Amino acid sequence: MKARSRIGALGCAVIGTLLVLACSSASGPRPTGEGARSSLPDLASMLSGHFQGTTPGNALRVDLSTLGARAGTRFDVFVTTSGRYRETNVRRAGLLRLETQGRDVHAVYVPHFDATVTPLSREATRFTEEELRSACSLYFHPSGDGYVGETPGASSCAQALPGAVGKWTLEVDPAGIRVRNVESGETLRFAKSA
Repeated sequence: MKARSRIGALGCAVIGTLLVLACSSASGPRPTGEGARSSLPDLASMLSGHFQGTTPGNALRVDLSTLGARAGTRFDVFVTTSGRYRETNVRRAGLLRLETQGRDVHAVYVPHFDATVTPLSREATRFTEEELRSACSLYFHPSGDGYVGETPGASSCAQALPGAVGKWTLEVDPAGIRVRNVESGETLRFAKSA
């Protein structure tokens, strides 16, 4: 059961992701004025490309591909997680929709339970009723050089991300992604690769 929890944490990180209910976000100062960066394109840029697991036993690769944008207010990112975590082979896919919410970014992750779906599939942006009911959401806000968000907690994301029970913080910056279980401190790190 412990391995499933860690695999679920991975999914939460990517979703950031990744993630149909509003949840609370961590509080902190938000930049204002001319120096404030535009959150949505900035976060979408950080959440694109390839990420490699760097924590012990984490041989997972996370690939994020932008599928489309709408007038700078929404980005759709296809998320594929594959590889091995400890003794378990992993292959998961889903869509992360990022939308502007003032200075914050609302992120909704909808899983694909069919692991054969790819970013090039017709089904990449089409979902079954079960997949839509399993969606998970959170809000990212600017923090330092990146963004931070927190899942709602309890078991609200457990269908989208098996084993993702409890609250998880998600930190995204130009160098990578970090996911941490608020209660246990368990952490997964992913470095952005070239």
